[in-house]
Amino acid sequence: VQLVESGGGLVQAGGSLRLSCAASGRTFSNYAMAWFRQAPGKEREFVAAIHWSGYIKSHADSVKGRFTISRDNAKNTVYLQMNSLKPEDTAVYYCGAGPRVANNKGEYAYWGQGTQVTVSS
Repeated sequence: VQLVESGGGLVQAGGSLRLSCAASGRTFSNYAMAWFRQAPGKEREFVAAIHWSGYIKSHADSVKGRFTISRDNAKNTVYLQMNSLKPEDTAVYYCGAGPRVANNKGEYAYWGQGTQVTVSS
């Protein structure tokens, strides 16, 4: 599976962004999809994940109520809607594909190249 993220950028605190991750190469609907993020000097951390059906979702406590993961299997794309952004959300955001919904990055075999999100105060 090849994954390409887009939609990152610079936004002021309190603003919104929507990230997209387009998949190709294998049957997208066979995979759970996830978003992780990595800030400079920190480990890559879980943000959100979604089952292949779209009916099971998981969000990290730090983003609950602000971020929402969704997917469109007809478009082979997973999204991350990010609202009420905070400076601490600044990171490179990566999407991953794997066999199941999990918050462990080791569960995801395929990764995109990442997209930078910068939130200014």
